Amino acid sequence: MKISIHRNSIRHSSFLASNLRRTSIIQVNLNNARNYIAQVQIEPVFRTNEVNRDAIKAKIATIEKQKPFNNFLTDKFQRKHTYLRISLTEKCNLRCTYCMPAAGVELTPNEKLLTSEEIIRLAKLFVSQGINKIRLTGGEPTVRKDIVELVGELGRLKPLGLETLAMTSNGIALKRKLPQLVKNGLNLLNISLDTLDPFKFELITRRKGLERVLEAIDHAVALDFSPPKVNCVIIRGVNDGEFLDFVELTRNKPLDVRFIEYMPFDGNKWSQNKLVPYQELLKTLFNKYPDAKQLTDDPHDTSKAYRVPGFSGKIGFITSMSDHFCGTCNRLRITADGNLKVCLFGNTEVSLRDLLRNKVPDEQILEFIGMAVGNKKKQHAGMFELAAAKNRPMILIVTGLNYFTRLQMSPSHPYPFNSRLQLKNYTKHRDLRFYTTKKQFKNNLSTSIADNTNSNIDSSTSLSHINSSTGSASMVNITQKSPTFRTATAQGKVIIGEKAYKLIRENNLKKGDALSVARIAGIQGAKKTSILIPLCHPLLLSHISVEMNLLDYENAVEIIARVECDGKTGVEMEALSAVSVAALTIFDMCKSAGKGMIIKDIRIMEKTGGKSGVWRNEDPVEDI
Repeated sequence: MKISIHRNSIRHSSFLASNLRRTSIIQVNLNNARNYIAQVQIEPVFRTNEVNRDAIKAKIATIEKQKPFNNFLTDKFQRKHTYLRISLTEKCNLRCTYCMPAAGVELTPNEKLLTSEEIIRLAKLFVSQGINKIRLTGGEPTVRKDIVELVGELGRLKPLGLETLAMTSNGIALKRKLPQLVKNGLNLLNISLDTLDPFKFELITRRKGLERVLEAIDHAVALDFSPPKVNCVIIRGVNDGEFLDFVELTRNKPLDVRFIEYMPFDGNKWSQNKLVPYQELLKTLFNKYPDAKQLTDDPHDTSKAYRVPGFSGKIGFITSMSDHFCGTCNRLRITADGNLKVCLFGNTEVSLRDLLRNKVPDEQILEFIGMAVGNKKKQHAGMFELAAAKNRPMILIVTGLNYFTRLQMSPSHPYPFNSRLQLKNYTKHRDLRFYTTKKQFKNNLSTSIADNTNSNIDSSTSLSHINSSTGSASMVNITQKSPTFRTATAQGKVIIGEKAYKLIRENNLKKGDALSVARIAGIQGAKKTSILIPLCHPLLLSHISVEMNLLDYENAVEIIARVECDGKTGVEMEALSAVSVAALTIFDMCKSAGKGMIIKDIRIMEKTGGKSGVWRNEDPVEDI
């Protein structure tokens, strides 16, 4: 007799026990959102033994653990977040160039970091809402003295729904601790390794230790991780020549080697020239191994997987820059100082640590978490916008309070991320921190609070080009101002349609190389701003750059312009002029291929210098 167990129906063992004499279909919710069918073969009743009965009971116990996914971890794009990354420390025993600024980072005082008890409490809270995978990161998690014990405590959450307990390590101090970590519940491991050359290893990490990392990888293979993953950040001119050497690692070892596109973080000197897009690596792969095959990825996989036939392992490409996977993102992050980040590249954070230490009940903490998740954006910005935006250094996806603004919350004001949810009984917690790198956020919030409470709004702001007494337009007098170094970065895009986009990509436009011509036109536009815009001051510009980025998913050209000068007034208008003229040039050169083009989203992304200092636009424009 055969009993098939499917999704969403009767869950109780009594029903199964009383119906062994006939075929039944029982639907259950397995693995939250996945379509998964478990087939259980059962002998006829007269031959059913205790082993079969125990197997049935174990399966039912597994089924009964499954809980409906909680809305607190579902965003407005219906992405269910089941994966939580917890940074345990900002300390690291390496100094990788792409991760930590050369000058180092200022360490956060220990009392401002999450304690082990706070980490366990938050992990348990997230697991209760549907998180089934937790990854421990850093810094380097193995430098934490209680790492083995902490993994043991987190391993106790598996009966509550946690399925995967993972760790990302640089491998330096891992080998000796690994057996006990596995015993305590660690069942997935990523080891970072960017070169197989000892000399280059020392250049990249500013430390020695390649042999210890390779020993840790071999030890992980011996412990039957399925499989150990090796993370390799590819940087042009540094280690891109070793790509095939890493592929060869998978010939005789059951490794999953993942090649990560170089990403911009504060202090790592990212530039497009250092980025090696995965399509370029794929071409190299197929030139060497023409029979390499793409594998089927899980919907939430960040890696595009490939295997060379006959090899023991596989490789993958993590394409955050050239082909983002935001649409299936299921990841949340907690930094070592207790801030919740809903996006790696986002710079708005919520301090869960302060909620814990202000003795906020779990139910109310969940409201904060739910509102943060609910306001997660559809996708992160393009690569040039990411490069221009402020974000923590990679090592400090743990702390960095100098980057964030402390906001005093009003108990009468809703959560400051435009959430429709309201906080309850919040009058005791006015000093919790909501962080953003957007400098004007605090002022905007104050204005919003005033709107909601019918208070008087500060009306001191005036238009600088209007004479307050006569109402006539005039040029701002900057005679008494002192020159300072000023910069501005602007961005915009031209949606040109499939036909024109293909012609631009293949450089087959009748009028010639549109991107090169538009770049020159943008530079000219910046220099002619004072002629085009009547009240702008003529400035002696010291540098102008105009970059183009092809956006395959929109059939669009993204334009980024940066302008610099030593002067008495800002260069925002020059940057905007550069983008605008470049966009118009692309329009002009492509109009024979279609006139339905759209120029959109022209805006300032960043300005520095002058009395007002640094200002950044942290909110990518979303399609409505």
